[in-house]
Amino acid sequence: EGYWKGRVTADALRQTAADLRRTNWQQLADAGVDEVPTGDFSYYDHVLDTSVMVGAIPARHQDAVNADALDGFFAMARGNQDVAPLEMTKWFDTNYHYLVPE
Repeated sequence: EGYWKGRVTADALRQTAADLRRTNWQQLADAGVDEVPTGDFSYYDHVLDTSVMVGAIPARHQDAVNADALDGFFAMARGNQDVAPLEMTKWFDTNYHYLVPE
């Protein structure tokens, strides 16, 4: 929220994300987990992460993603003054919402 609202810098967001991942990995190691899972962190939405990973970026978001990957990622999630966000829907009638790939 802070980054999207302009109260947190991209560098601060990335540092917070790195700290969270490091803390989570340490907790797993301390618990004796031998094989650490990956992909359990997302800046916004795991379905959006997968969409970006496989290149499923709508044309209306391509310029923003090319200009700044993090800003483009959040534009896909939340929209901005230039583009509408991806549609959000419920996951199998649960209260969890995800962004629908296009």
